[in-house]
Amino acid sequence: MEQPLAETIRREIRAEMARQRVTHRRLGEQLGISQQQTSSRLSGTVEFRPSELEKVAELLGVPVSQFIQQPASSAA
Repeated sequence: MEQPLAETIRREIRAEMARQRVTHRRLGEQLGISQQQTSSRLSGTVEFRPSELEKVAELLGVPVSQFIQQPASSAA
C-alpha cells in the first residue's frame, strides 16, 4: 500500500532524527519555529513547507531527496 508523500516525508525525517539523536527542540530551532509547531509538522497536523525541508536536510546533513523516496513496490 502506497503512503501519501507527506507521510513518507514525515516518516523519513523522524527516522533520520532518531538515527542522529536530533531532538524536536533542535529541529524547531533550525526551522525558527516553536516546539509545538515542530510537533505539529512531525505528527502530520501541518505539512512541512519546501523551505523547511531544505533546512531539515541541512541540519541532518542529508539530501532533501532522502525524505521523498518512495519504497520500491514489491510486485511478485
